[in-house]
Amino acid sequence: MAKIKTKQTDASVLDFINSVDDAQKREDSLKLLAIFEELIGGKPKMWGPAIVGFGTYHYKYESGREGDWFLAGFSPRKQNISIYVMCGLTKSQQLLDKLGKHNTGKSCLYIKRLADVDESVLRELILNSVKKLETGNLSC
Repeated sequence: MAKIKTKQTDASVLDFINSVDDAQKREDSLKLLAIFEELIGGKPKMWGPAIVGFGTYHYKYESGREGDWFLAGFSPRKQNISIYVMCGLTKSQQLLDKLGKHNTGKSCLYIKRLADVDESVLRELILNSVKKLETGNLSC
């Protein structure tokens, strides 16, 4: 069975964010840090070299694969900012329609700038996902 490569580290979240070359992404990352801290609480942790994650949950698939992962997080990537909404986005189309300029993956939102999206809608998407995970609903 394959092992998860991305794991929680002791690296400094602020050092990572401050090392982001793009000034706008760095500023947006600091704003996202504040949003996630307000919504989820707890101290952010680095997951691998480039993901800022908040909280943890334990998952176990039918295949037997299991592990721990962050509840929600973000990563300032070269092309965009990835916002990880671990409970997925398939049941969130009404909110996504109101969010603003974005693309999606299975459990990721991709935005160029925080100013491109409605912050209140983003907050609701994050909170909805976290609440489902905290209640043990891993089949979001």
